Amino acid sequence: MILVTGGAGFIGSNFVLDWITQTGGALVNLDKLTYAGNLENLKSLQKDSRHIFVKGDIADSSLVRKLLLQHQPTAIVNFAAESHVDRSILGPGDFITTNVNGTFHLLEATRAYWESLAADKKRSFRFLHVSTDEVYGSLGAEDPPFTESTPYAPNSPYAASKAASDHLVRAYHHTYGLPIITTNCSNNYGPYQFPEKLIPLLIVNAIKGQPLPIYGDGLNIRDWLYVADHCAAIRAVLARGRVGETYNIGGDSEKSNLEVVRTVCAVLDQLHPDSPVIPHASLTAFVKDRPGHDRRYAIDASKIQRELDWEPEQNFAKGIRETVKWYLNHLDWVEQVQSGEYRKWIDLNYGGRQLI
Repeated sequence: MILVTGGAGFIGSNFVLDWITQTGGALVNLDKLTYAGNLENLKSLQKDSRHIFVKGDIADSSLVRKLLLQHQPTAIVNFAAESHVDRSILGPGDFITTNVNGTFHLLEATRAYWESLAADKKRSFRFLHVSTDEVYGSLGAEDPPFTESTPYAPNSPYAASKAASDHLVRAYHHTYGLPIITTNCSNNYGPYQFPEKLIPLLIVNAIKGQPLPIYGDGLNIRDWLYVADHCAAIRAVLARGRVGETYNIGGDSEKSNLEVVRTVCAVLDQLHPDSPVIPHASLTAFVKDRPGHDRRYAIDASKIQRELDWEPEQNFAKGIRETVKWYLNHLDWVEQVQSGEYRKWIDLNYGGRQLI
């Protein structure tokens, strides 16, 4: 039994499905069900006794303590976070509340539980904190990729809140001995991603013949990681990772935003030729850049490859094709998540951005 927090979000729900499929193990899934949390992602587990869902907040210490005592998990995997940079620019308070204060309360409840365990269970227990490469800041075009020893230099409220949570997790290991491991991943993509993020936004807009908004000159670079590969990496870290260590997880797929747009559109041209506008790339619209937009991220994943024998299985071309196919086959899911709140956010974030 493990406890997964944020297990109804994009990466969390993929991990929950992956964990039960790959290990057969049971888990408790604690999720607040904010706008990005969606139990439809876990519909296939509706009658599966191995999946115990609890609606709740990681900042609710009494609830977390109750779940820990009741279910006696051998590990906690913490996905719970506000994660969208644009939202953090317009409303940073929620990011401090969840990513900083929430992580603190989760650590406090976990520490009390861990200290109550018998010696052998204390030794085998793990707290795995899932974080982001954005804590490292921005790279120049010729800079080497981020490593686990790259100094933190967060540039957005989101990145700063995740950096703070990473530091708290580290401190609880060095101060109290809590057996933690931290992972810092690059940009994920794949099934069940909320369509405020770049790749699903492109897919959803393109098949409706709507503009594909690209910030600035479209040359900002990210490393892209297929979500199933990320899940496999987390399982490897949980099983064999060294306590107190950090592992960077990347997809070895640096692409500019413009390259991503062109790749998605080329796949849609093949798989969805009935869209109202063909070719889909003709919908590309350059809009005013967001404040403080980091120019480049890149991950050096050699440590996890060397120590844990993990490397990504999916290359970007194949991963994008699988992702596009998933969204085309799940348009009912897309329609369900595009609620009034979603449309309100799209209007708020993109409505005032002039074309350039």
